[in-house]
Amino acid sequence: MQQIEILAVGKLGAGWMREAADDYRKRISPYFKLTLTELSEGRLPLNPSPALIDKALETEAGDFRKKFTSRAMTAALCIEGDGVSSTGLAKLIACAAGESKTLTFLIGSSHGLSGQLKKEADLRISMSAMTFPHQIARLLLLEQIYRAGQILGGGKYHK
Repeated sequence: MQQIEILAVGKLGAGWMREAADDYRKRISPYFKLTLTELSEGRLPLNPSPALIDKALETEAGDFRKKFTSRAMTAALCIEGDGVSSTGLAKLIACAAGESKTLTFLIGSSHGLSGQLKKEADLRISMSAMTFPHQIARLLLLEQIYRAGQILGGGKYHK
């Protein structure tokens, strides 16, 4: 079974978000082995300077790197990335499976991901030209992973 990992900075806040995430994780389980790891968000003052933000992002990047496996294909979710359709994501998952690699998605904090971590990632994916809170991005990604399972399995969910 294809392994997919989500490494995300921060915890889901509202109860409805956790419920939705849990629902999608259950829906995904027949298609993929999914693990979701929540990483600590760097502590910043109320109005941090760009230097403090960069330092926090580099600390978070180090935490991401500690979680990678040698057999991972990493995909950084960032606005500068390439847009991917739902069928394109399904093909990407199938490609990672064909190479026997875990597909690892990286979701940063409200300040995003460090520039260096984005450069190191195998792929840079944009979910949209719009900006979403990182917690909503996690829910959208879970839905798209479920949709990819339906596409690859010939299900009726994807239209």
